[in-house]
Amino acid sequence: MLTLILQGCFVVVGLALLLNLYAAIRGPSVVDRLLALDTMYINSIALLLLYGIYLGTSLNFEVALLIAMLGFVSTVAVCKFLLRGDIIE
Repeated sequence: MLTLILQGCFVVVGLALLLNLYAAIRGPSVVDRLLALDTMYINSIALLLLYGIYLGTSLNFEVALLIAMLGFVSTVAVCKFLLRGDIIE
C-alpha cells in the first residue's frame, strides 16, 4: 500500500515540477521566474525525500538538507542582487 501511495506522490510532485518549469519559462517578470525556481528546488527536495522513503535509506535526507541550505542562500543572494545590484556590500 505504501508503494502505491509513494508512486502517486511521485506523479503529483513531478507534475508540480513541470508546472513550475512552465511558470519559470513563461513568467512575465524576473521576480515571477525567481519564485518559480524557488518552488522548483523545494519540489525537488520533496521528490528526493520521497525517493529516500521509497528506498528506505537515510542518505537522501542529508542530501535534501544540503540542497535546502544551498537553495536558501542562493535565493537570498539573487534577491539581494535584484534589489541592490550588489551581493556583497
